[in-house]
Order: sequence, then structure tokens, then C-alpha cells
Amino acid sequence: MAEKKQRTIGVLTSGGDAPGMNAAIRAVVRSALTKGMKVYGIRRGYNGLLDGDMYDMGIRSVSEIIHRGGTILYTARSAEFNTPEGVQEARKMCERKGIQGLVTIGGDGTFRGARDLCEAGVPCIGIPGTIDNDISCSEYTIGFDTALNTAMQMVDKLRDTAMSHDRCSVVEVMGRHAGYMALNIGVACGALAIVVPEKPLDFEREIVEKMFYTQSTGKRHFIIVVAEGCAGGANDLAKKITEATGIEARATILGHVQRGGSPTLRDRVTATEMGFRAVDLLEAGVGNRVVVVKNGLITDIGITEGLEMSKQIDFDLLNMSEKISI
Repeated sequence: MAEKKQRTIGVLTSGGDAPGMNAAIRAVVRSALTKGMKVYGIRRGYNGLLDGDMYDMGIRSVSEIIHRGGTILYTARSAEFNTPEGVQEARKMCERKGIQGLVTIGGDGTFRGARDLCEAGVPCIGIPGTIDNDISCSEYTIGFDTALNTAMQMVDKLRDTAMSHDRCSVVEVMGRHAGYMALNIGVACGALAIVVPEKPLDFEREIVEKMFYTQSTGKRHFIIVVAEGCAGGANDLAKKITEATGIEARATILGHVQRGGSPTLRDRVTATEMGFRAVDLLEAGVGNRVVVVKNGLITDIGITEGLEMSKQIDFDLLNMSEKISI
């Protein structure tokens, strides 16, 4: 027997913010309202759900946000929610507010919370929003393209000063435990070396010998892109390069600037499609799903199945970069 169709839903953003989250919120609210639903905007993720910090969202509440970075609903991580007692309190809050389904926008932690709420009886649909692109069940996550373009532009600017000083610029980018950002930024910027957690670094071969070889062909400045947490970080790697080669190496940690900025066309469109799909699923009485990109198309998958999946960076792309970055 089909589940009862949703009439009141909530939407929240959780974990790290990502450009395009606002576009997803807009799509959820507008598509739900056109289906006759009531929509609560829940502030500060699962913390706001526990506290009842939410408001009734109307059509105009999401005007002029599609182009804005960050999230108008704010975001946070909740230690209290990550307990069985916290999940039950969240369920009770949904009952008190009449919320019959949730759209949760974020990463793996957000989806684990959504899975727990589903098991407690609250249907949830997850939307992958993280600049790291490290959600295994989806080929693409909201915010990835914007973050790549932001970082690429900054590395291009660093190249100017590296050229002026015959210097090596070691640039640390975000990515948590995944090298998707570092790989794509490194390829786009023609980095001499790309250091990612998925592949051990051969410092002598991949950096020292390569720098000396390219010097012999006339190159005088170098860009190296490193994923956060790799090789001891950009500062340690820069110091090691200077000591091993005699070439001045300077570290730049791009940090949270990569999270901000107006989302690109790809992120706005993908977020809009995902938000629309999420509401369709809730309307049909479906929960415990994640909206994903598979083979370039928007579809959905079970949350538990999605959390158990894994994916790898494009090693062919990494190998190609190593061959042509000389």
C-alpha cells in the first residue's frame, strides 16, 4: 500500500556550505508550493530541527537567492542529533510541527542523519551539496564546479607572482579526504605535480627530478597543487622543496574562500533539478532516498545503499597530467 502523500515538508542544509545550496532550496520551495504543500525552512541544520527553529516559506521567500553563495537557511553540525535520543527528539519535533517529510541538503553526515530519521519514521530525501565532490553514490555534487572555478582563478593569479620571482608556488586546496578538487584544479592550471590522498607521493621522482628536468628545458617557475592533509600540508611541502632543490618555494592555503561566491551555471541548474526531483519523491510518498547524478542524468538511490558505495578519482586524468606537465 502506497504511503500517504506529503502535505507539509521541511528543508534544511547541514554540514559545510556549498554554492548552489540556495538554488536547491529555491527549487524545493517553489515546486512544493505549486503542489499545494506547506514548506518549513529549518535554520542551522539538525540543530534547528531539534530547537524548532523554522519558519513558513512562501514563494517570495526564495526570490533573488539563486545567484547567491552560502545558504539562506544557515548550516551547522549537531552533536546532539548524532545520538539515538537526539533522533527521537527530532522525530517528535516533526510530529509537533506536522512535518511529514524532509529534504536534507549536505554531505555524508547529512545523509546518515537523514537515514536515521527515516528509520524513526520521518521520510527524508537527501541532496548532495558539498564542494569536495566526495559523495560516492553521485557523480557530481552541488558546489563542486563553483569551487573549482574559484580556486582555478586564484592559482592563475599566483602564477603571475611565481613567474616574476622564478619561484615554486605550492597551493593547498580543500577536499577533506578526497583528491577530486586537487586533481581537476591541477590539470586546469597546468601544475607540475598534483598531490592527492589516493596516490602516494614519490617526492624525488614526481617533484625534485621533474623540477630539475623542466629547468633544463627553460622553465623557471612552478605550480604544485596539493590536497589538504597530504604530504604534511603545503607549508611542509614547500619547505621540503626549497631544501631539496634550492628553488624558493612559497605555500598558499586557499582555505574557505573556495566555499564562497556566486554559483556557476552548472551548479545552479543541477541544484534546481535535484530540488525538483526531491519534492517529486516526497509527493509520491517515497523516502530514504538520495537524489544523484548517474551517467549524467538526475536520478535517485537508497540512502543506505548510497552510503555503502565508493568511487575513485580519475587516475587516467592524473596519469595524463603527469605526462604533459613538463
